Amino acid sequence: MRYDDSDRESSNVDDRRGQGGGLRFPGRGGPGIQIPIGGRGGMSLTTLLILGGIMLLFGINPLELLLGGGQGFPDISKQLPQQETQAPRRQAERNPFEIPGLPGSEPRGGQQQPVPKAEDEMKVFVSRVLADTEDVWNQVFQSFGRSYKEPQLVLFSGGTQTACGTGVSAMGPFYCPLDQKVYIDLVFYDELKRRFNAPGDFAQAYVIAHEVGHHVQTLLGISDQVQRAKARVSERDGNRIQVMMELQADCLAGVWANLNHQLKNRLEDGDIDEGLNAASQIGDDMIQKRTQGRVVPDAFTHGSSAQRQAWFKRGFQSGQMKVCDTFNSDDL
Repeated sequence: MRYDDSDRESSNVDDRRGQGGGLRFPGRGGPGIQIPIGGRGGMSLTTLLILGGIMLLFGINPLELLLGGGQGFPDISKQLPQQETQAPRRQAERNPFEIPGLPGSEPRGGQQQPVPKAEDEMKVFVSRVLADTEDVWNQVFQSFGRSYKEPQLVLFSGGTQTACGTGVSAMGPFYCPLDQKVYIDLVFYDELKRRFNAPGDFAQAYVIAHEVGHHVQTLLGISDQVQRAKARVSERDGNRIQVMMELQADCLAGVWANLNHQLKNRLEDGDIDEGLNAASQIGDDMIQKRTQGRVVPDAFTHGSSAQRQAWFKRGFQSGQMKVCDTFNSDDL
């Protein structure tokens, strides 16, 4: 991606790194498996399967956190530009993804730990990417008579408190709609490159764009509709609704990439391939193969590798939000 010292850095970055505390899940040289995918529990978290396994280690039954009963799918139609001149829907009063944060220790006081130089450079990069999302989505919302409320991006180390519960590094980047903030421990990007074989600056930008896509969904009232719909259906059908939610965030990330390049000429050769590779590496089928050696489609909560690539590509090729209506698509 093309950035230089003249490019704006967002002022909506809250740097909580080095504050100590927080629960880390150890792995090879890092905090454990971290995945840049959209959320549950009011957050963009890792897959239900991985979270369920971690929760069980703490004596928490993840099934008790799911709402069951009811039949059918949500009628979430025309929620994108054709109806975006309507007044915003009321913000959800509770976590619209139903899974709270994993347990973690409170951040402790005391002397702050020094931040590695590489992470300082990464902070500059993510601040510039966040600034680009602000510039694009402000213009998009203005185009249909709405105001865009810019989200805050929180950088943390190990763990941090959010309005959706305790966030920890093992969750990967996530979005909390209750405080409208994106959270990321920057050591995740090393995991993305090393463990998930998804290197490149645009792969990193895609992660942020996906989480900001969840913020766009919250502002448009889509998250609220998804919450209500999931409360009426079985776990299996709720997973399918969640997949629609995540694929739409992938599509919105593609829309952002298109419009951002039109505005600022950001893309270089190979950037989109980096994004597509990242989308593939974090598909539910790829994650299940790595963690359990088999694929269980009914447990998907974010979409397969092919689905995530297809919806990102659809958004990028069109640059129009109207193509991202996953909830009324005949073929996900």
